[in-house]
Amino acid sequence: MFVVKKILTPFLIPPGLFVLILLISGLWFFAKKSYKAGILNILIGIVLWFISISPMTDFMMRPLEAGFTIPHNPPGDVIIVLGGGINDLVPDLSGTGFPGTDSLGRLVTAARLQKNIMKPVIISSGQVFPNKSAEAPIARRILVDLGVPSYKIFMEAKSRDTMENARYSKQICTQEGFKTPIVVTSAFHMKRSVLSFQKIDLPVIPYPANFRTGKYRQYTWNDYLPDMANLDTFSKALHEYIGLVFYQWRY
Repeated sequence: MFVVKKILTPFLIPPGLFVLILLISGLWFFAKKSYKAGILNILIGIVLWFISISPMTDFMMRPLEAGFTIPHNPPGDVIIVLGGGINDLVPDLSGTGFPGTDSLGRLVTAARLQKNIMKPVIISSGQVFPNKSAEAPIARRILVDLGVPSYKIFMEAKSRDTMENARYSKQICTQEGFKTPIVVTSAFHMKRSVLSFQKIDLPVIPYPANFRTGKYRQYTWNDYLPDMANLDTFSKALHEYIGLVFYQWRY
């Protein structure tokens, strides 16, 4: 019964529900001799299934995370932690607003690193859309809650994307005399982040957080069931590839 439940449940919620609907409707069209519509629906269903399973999302993510390791006691003089989204206006223990999944992993990593090397932290994340709050003040509150001294935190709350993260963070580094920044961001986001800092002639030490892939993962049957988390991961990876191409071309 446990296995049956684990197999059925993914097809009762998205994206598995949509996969099931597309496959059934495709067979229905075939029964009605509408072969083109049937083939189209089945193909869409198969593609949606394919991009929402673990092996495919790992395949997309692994090249983005490749080449980065977590350095031991990096020789930097400041930690730059890049934002990754917030849950805006939600209640929290110490205020309003809370970091999204990617941001939280970056902040926890930055706080642990700061505890080890005792360097100041620059939070780089602004107000992306007019109807949203800036991320930096929320991130600062969380870092203080995690034990980072408030006087060691600098806020950069103007940036709206990764290139602006680099530009505005460089301004603070120049003003404060920081020469060797350590950049903390999600491992899948690190290639674009390093590229952005290279474009503005500021060498950085990568300190990846939130790794999503490992070297020796072995898959079991449940990894081939559609899952919304995998679909989200696929979207993040695709966004990064598009961003890398755009940044190479635009900047």
